[in-house]
Amino acid sequence: MGHHTTPDGGNHLLRAARLKRGWRSGEAAARGVTEAGRDVLGDAGFEVSPRTWRRWESAKPGWPRGDYATALHAAFGAWPEDLGFAAPSGWVRAERGAESPRPDRPTLASVTAAALTTGPVERRHVDPALIGYFRDQLEGHYKADMLLGPHDLIGTVSAQYELIDRLVRAARAETRRELLRVGAAYAALIGWLYQDAGDLGAASFWRGITQELAMRVQDPDLIGYSLVNLAHVRTDLGDGTGVVDLCEAVLTGGRALSPKVRVMALQQQAHGASLNDDRRSVDTFIDEAEALLGRVDDEVPWGNACRRTPCYLEVQRATCYGRLGLGAEADALWNHVLAEVPATARRDRGVYLARQATAAAIARAPDRAVDIARDAARIARDTGSARMRRELGLLRRAMHPWHDEPVGEQLDAVLAAAAGRG
Repeated sequence: MGHHTTPDGGNHLLRAARLKRGWRSGEAAARGVTEAGRDVLGDAGFEVSPRTWRRWESAKPGWPRGDYATALHAAFGAWPEDLGFAAPSGWVRAERGAESPRPDRPTLASVTAAALTTGPVERRHVDPALIGYFRDQLEGHYKADMLLGPHDLIGTVSAQYELIDRLVRAARAETRRELLRVGAAYAALIGWLYQDAGDLGAASFWRGITQELAMRVQDPDLIGYSLVNLAHVRTDLGDGTGVVDLCEAVLTGGRALSPKVRVMALQQQAHGASLNDDRRSVDTFIDEAEALLGRVDDEVPWGNACRRTPCYLEVQRATCYGRLGLGAEADALWNHVLAEVPATARRDRGVYLARQATAAAIARAPDRAVDIARDAARIARDTGSARMRRELGLLRRAMHPWHDEPVGEQLDAVLAAAAGRG
């Protein structure tokens, strides 16, 4: 779909939508969409700048990022393709539900639609080669997530999951089982993307879909992986006891588990222990995971962060130490970790920097904390990661003793830049 321009070269569809809302200027529209976006995204730092709005009303408005698209829909009840934006090459318009009692908010249906397609579908031959295709696409999505953050990927990965779901219903025998496995990996990624975007309700739904598919294929490792994913949500909810319960269910359920799933369960159990203020257990669980890490050698496409992430278990230990208030110990670990993180893992690097800044503040080094936070803030602004913004919020609380000193004012300026969009 092409974009639509006014005689003076501007985007007349967006301008008309603005005027219909009574916003006589771009500045007023930017404020209105900012307010709608903050409401729908649950992000008080979200902002559409007047400069961004002017670009949108220009002859070449480009294609808005995912959080901008959500805010535009919240403000106008229309998606970017209906507001004069130029869709990317090869982009296909997703089908959207006809029923939307609150068009200014994302609905449960919009989150769940890809997993709840009405069936059954007609039986047909499904080529087993599609399994390799979806696995290859999945690896690309993992790499893109590191660079883009969640908002730009949720729609793409959800659409692919919906296709996998239809193929599962049509396929037979081993092809169907393998599609169920790859579908579980896609569902887990969608759950992670929503979690990183700060929507724990949507994340929990998709984590549940992962568990359902794992049970349907009766794969013990996949079942364990799905429970670890649910424990990860519990970690973000601050429910240490729930995290430990779920990880114990993985590790003591009487199932033969691969080293990878045991590593994942043990490191997540360490996070639960840190929430329960139990340092001894944190070290015990991570030490046990370290003893297993060298034995991880499976070829399944899911759960490979332990192999893909440099210093994977040092990251977990540093995070747990920061949560326990061990600032100096955590800061030292983050120094080691960040020296190994590649440029391609930009989103992860931003999260680690934010956590290190908090560790420095806990260790009563506020100037160092602000210096570290500057890089984290830039990455948070670019990726729109709610996880990163949450980490920066923890930094603000850790820096409270210096809030009325010059270093506190410097931090305010850094975090304001993180919230800005433009």
